[in-house]
Amino acid sequence: MAWTSRLITVAVLIALMGCFTGALGNYRRPTRVGVSCCKEVSRARIPAEIELVGYKHQNALSPCVDAIIFYTEKEKICSDPAARWIKGRMNGLKEIVD
Repeated sequence: MAWTSRLITVAVLIALMGCFTGALGNYRRPTRVGVSCCKEVSRARIPAEIELVGYKHQNALSPCVDAIIFYTEKEKICSDPAARWIKGRMNGLKEIVD
């Protein structure tokens, strides 16, 4: 009788393992998402004739770096937040919040 209860216990454990393994088979792993951020910045001053429409501060979180992102109508410009001219260029621009 003892071997029968052990056999039942082993059978139940195998059945449970099969259920868990089957459930894991339906699990979809997340796909790799492309990162759209500034990975490097420029200290060069943005010329006054380039019309900016807004800016956003990007925090450093690898692979992204600490940056001020200035937006024009068609592109974005990644600038070093430590550059001296940054504050002056941010004046009058709206901060873009995601």
